[in-house]
Amino acid sequence: MKLELNERVAIVTGGSSGIGRAVAKVLAQEGARVVITARRGDKLSRAAAELEAETAGTVLPIPSDTTDQARVDSMVTAAIDAFGRIDILVNCAANPSSPAHGEIQHLDDGALLGDLDTKVVGYARCAKAVAPHMARRRWGRIINIGGLTGRSSSLLSGMRNAAVCHLTKTLSDQLGPDGVTVNALHPGVTQTEHIVELFEAEAAKRGVTPAEIEAEFSAATPIRRVIRAEEVGYAVAFLASPLAAAITGESLAVDGGITRGIYL
Repeated sequence: MKLELNERVAIVTGGSSGIGRAVAKVLAQEGARVVITARRGDKLSRAAAELEAETAGTVLPIPSDTTDQARVDSMVTAAIDAFGRIDILVNCAANPSSPAHGEIQHLDDGALLGDLDTKVVGYARCAKAVAPHMARRRWGRIINIGGLTGRSSSLLSGMRNAAVCHLTKTLSDQLGPDGVTVNALHPGVTQTEHIVELFEAEAAKRGVTPAEIEAEFSAATPIRRVIRAEEVGYAVAFLASPLAAAITGESLAVDGGITRGIYL
């Protein structure tokens, strides 16, 4: 199956590390010209150089901040200047550990608002910036990276991912007539720098090894292992391709089957 992504132009927010970096790598391997963006220019430039070496593709670093519409607009303009168009937006910029994970009596409302500003409103800002360019060409793909906490009541941080689902569905209705599809992906426990830190912190708290913590997560997952970040990238690549033209407004898990709910 050919994904037909050669020479497509993609923007990946949060592209300097974690899932965003893995998504950028997969898209570049498929022949897309990729813009990665994040706040730290030094880290972004290093990631772009590494990705180009790993994929023999084109990866352009353009710093931005999803909490600032002017900086998002400037980043998109720079991408257009470099490549002439935008075909794909992958929204992945977020605080890896939401501040809204404790009990309500300990909630820091300022931190929560900042978290929502970065991820939910940030995704909307990026969509706002690219939508006119996609509509002009009558073709586009927007993929929003959410999270499984949006499907449970276990953590307050799930509100940001539930909101991403709502944003996804709303944008799919609005942009569909212009040839733009919008979907969300919810990664499960995924092998990234952040998850290694979480395993280490939990292990220290409980007096066990990080490997034992990982084994617990693996045992709770039907495929019996942690998801690789590249596997999220593969799902993104399909949804970003012309082959996925009939799929829009959907929220899909890439979680190895750990989600216990049934969603029709």
